[in-house]
Amino acid sequence: MTALGRLAGLVLAVGVLSTPAAAQVADLRSTTQFRVCADPANAPMSSRDGSGFENKLAEFFGQQLGLPVTYFWFPSGMGFVQRTLREGNCDVVIGYAQGDELVQNTNHYYTSVYGIVTRRDGPLAKVDRLSDPALKEVGIGVVAGTPPATHLARAGLAPNMRGADLFVDRRVEDPMGDLLEDVRSGATGAAVLWGPLAGPRVKDDPDLQFTPLLHEEASPRLFFRITMGVRPEEQEWKRELNSLIRRNQDGINQILHDAGVPLVDDYGKEVLP
Repeated sequence: MTALGRLAGLVLAVGVLSTPAAAQVADLRSTTQFRVCADPANAPMSSRDGSGFENKLAEFFGQQLGLPVTYFWFPSGMGFVQRTLREGNCDVVIGYAQGDELVQNTNHYYTSVYGIVTRRDGPLAKVDRLSDPALKEVGIGVVAGTPPATHLARAGLAPNMRGADLFVDRRVEDPMGDLLEDVRSGATGAAVLWGPLAGPRVKDDPDLQFTPLLHEEASPRLFFRITMGVRPEEQEWKRELNSLIRRNQDGINQILHDAGVPLVDDYGKEVLP
């Protein structure tokens, strides 16, 4: 996640986990605030101005818990988990890919998918799979090291790929925006991007559209479960959040749909509003 940001970035985010300080955080959770760990410049997921869909989810969760929401801001990337959760500065990461060992995952509260961004009025508007021959004629933006890059290479499209870096300080760089602008301007014909990052950006765009990649059968898969991340020691807190997710799934889905996040079920089938 929460992008593509955290989906791949947080998998590599911590350099030091087995420290005395890390072992002494079992009782650090606040009972008077819903303390969220977040990137201040990871739009459309999280933003210091509160406009991200993860900000809206945090407010929703805080309301259900009866707690005010506060933030500890730190850029996604190396050291994120250590400086946030592990040092006790906050108690939950709202968006975190399931299976990451750096945190304890709650139950997943949504599943999303990579997709292809094209011009609404362009010749690629109906492309919905990476094996489409039309893609052989155009440049394709992709974030380096993400699962779609493997699919593109397998389809013989490696020479067409125009890569963007995953590990950047989004306070000063915007690789996602650059990839989308290349499609808009015609510098590339398409971009293959993580849905929660791309979908909200093009939801109301008059020129661009996002099409989920629902037909890719080869590995690696292109849909992933997203959880909340908490400290490994805090089992009770995880159970409380799991209950929160279970009781409020419809409200969670509504916030995500409204934001333009493409949702799929656990088998990769699209979940419509």
